[in-house]
Amino acid sequence: MSNEERIKQILSILEQTYPDARPALNFDSPYQLLTAVILSAQCTDVKVNKVTPELFLHYPDPAALAAASVSDVEDIIRTCGLFHTKSRNLITMASILTNQYEGSVPDSREALEALPGVGRKTANVVLSCAFGKDAIAVDTHVFRVSNRLGLADASDVLKTEEQLMEHIPRNQWSRAHHWLIYHGRRICHARNPACTDCPLHELCEYANGNAKGKK
Repeated sequence: MSNEERIKQILSILEQTYPDARPALNFDSPYQLLTAVILSAQCTDVKVNKVTPELFLHYPDPAALAAASVSDVEDIIRTCGLFHTKSRNLITMASILTNQYEGSVPDSREALEALPGVGRKTANVVLSCAFGKDAIAVDTHVFRVSNRLGLADASDVLKTEEQLMEHIPRNQWSRAHHWLIYHGRRICHARNPACTDCPLHELCEYANGNAKGKK
């Protein structure tokens, strides 16, 4: 079996296994998604989803958040960790959206990455989930699972993203991102992956002891 055929089979199995894979963060607008993803840095999506309802109740749009005090925002997002930095970043981000983009979230990577608290992964999530653009956001799950499976063979997230974009058809980028996250959370755990229960066992480099399947 060629590597191209193997990758095609992996993607097909992932799609069949996780047909309803979707973003774990709750949001109703690009502004809400951007805010939630900034909050998710070094924090679980579950914790973020617990604080965002109150945050958006008090600050339903960028203009409201831009006018907020740092201490008030900190009180709401405290359980998300790094709340001092995140509060300042959120308020500054909201000010930029209000003053430069008429309260809207820009839909270009360059503009998104210029916002405080926004890196390439966050930009990719927003582009994909808020604007329907083809993008692969490499978080810890995507990085681990893709390199274990052999969809990528890279030592950092940028090279992993580049290799995934090369190996996965463009029209599957966004869906594959969610498939890999689901697989990482449910089966391919960082510690003690459930290889014997994995539908990809026969196709996985890591499970079969091959050098490309990085831990």
